[in-house]
Amino acid sequence: MTSNGLPRGIDHVGMTVPDLEAASTFFVNAFGAVPLYDNLKRTQPPFSGPDTEKTLGLVKGTQVVTMRMMRLGNGAGLELFEMQAPEQAKPARASDLGLQHFAVYVDDIQAGAKRFTDAGGVLLTEPGKQLGIEEGKGNFFCYGRTPWGMTIELLCTPDRSGFDTIEPQPRYIPPPR
Repeated sequence: MTSNGLPRGIDHVGMTVPDLEAASTFFVNAFGAVPLYDNLKRTQPPFSGPDTEKTLGLVKGTQVVTMRMMRLGNGAGLELFEMQAPEQAKPARASDLGLQHFAVYVDDIQAGAKRFTDAGGVLLTEPGKQLGIEEGKGNFFCYGRTPWGMTIELLCTPDRSGFDTIEPQPRYIPPPR
């Protein structure tokens, strides 16, 4: 336990999806994610009202219909929310403020990209070599969009000599599955 208030790391990334079951299936098929539990089941009354709106920063009248926590390999979890809202916007673009994307580490970028597209995702480009100080032997990346338009990066950086040697501490790499 830390006593100085510093975090251990990222526990999970939360995202709103248009259809929780379809999104869960996508993450299972694309990344081998494992559904852990539903914090709010569709059969239960939705979370709504002023307290929910204040706690989550929601637009007035929004209802949280269902929620699911998933495990993604040896990294942070994914918390999926399905909401109904009077003013629901499309997913943010990379040039918009706020969370732009999250990245998943794969050992084989070609196989990872294939799983992503087979699950219904669309690659923005084919996998390419990492750029700048992240360039190295076997270091590749690509971005793609989920079926509902959210951006996810796939990356593979087995050669970390370009950046791990100049940072104050090594960059995190998920342990193998």
